[in-house]
Amino acid sequence: MSGSAGAAAASASSAPPAQEEGMTWWYRWLCRLSGVLGAVSCAVSGLFNCITIHPLNIAAGVWMIMNAFVLLLCEAPFCCQFVEFANKAAEKADRLRAWQKAVFYCGMAVVPVIISLTLTTLLGNAIAFATGVLYGLSALGKKGDAISYARIQQQRQQADEEKLAETLEGEL
Repeated sequence: MSGSAGAAAASASSAPPAQEEGMTWWYRWLCRLSGVLGAVSCAVSGLFNCITIHPLNIAAGVWMIMNAFVLLLCEAPFCCQFVEFANKAAEKADRLRAWQKAVFYCGMAVVPVIISLTLTTLLGNAIAFATGVLYGLSALGKKGDAISYARIQQQRQQADEEKLAETLEGEL
């Protein structure tokens, strides 16, 4: 029983992360770099946003600092090596599909803007939102080639001509 459980665990751990399916190495690094830059931007803007007496700005600043920590934890876990759960959280984040990361990152970036719509929150969350957009674009996949697009257009045109011929025969 333990042998089969060990084999199942080994096959699950050797499976490639979900986000690497269909992503080139440079695009994966672009997404990671964007995530790290977004984390730095969120952290700096969040600290700057907390220097005020308005409670909504402080709440947005705290949320932005939390966004920075989560982005660093997911995209660059080596920056959080002294946090005990960092590697486990990074492994779980790597298993997420690209569209799930896109929704998560964009959702995290929109919340502070909703809490306090200021230039600091907009600019601070722009790169984090762009990271989500990059992951969302990778989830859409590659663009089709021109040959298959031409075939589809030709099939549509033939179908339209057949319908037109049927209607003309029906009128005569």
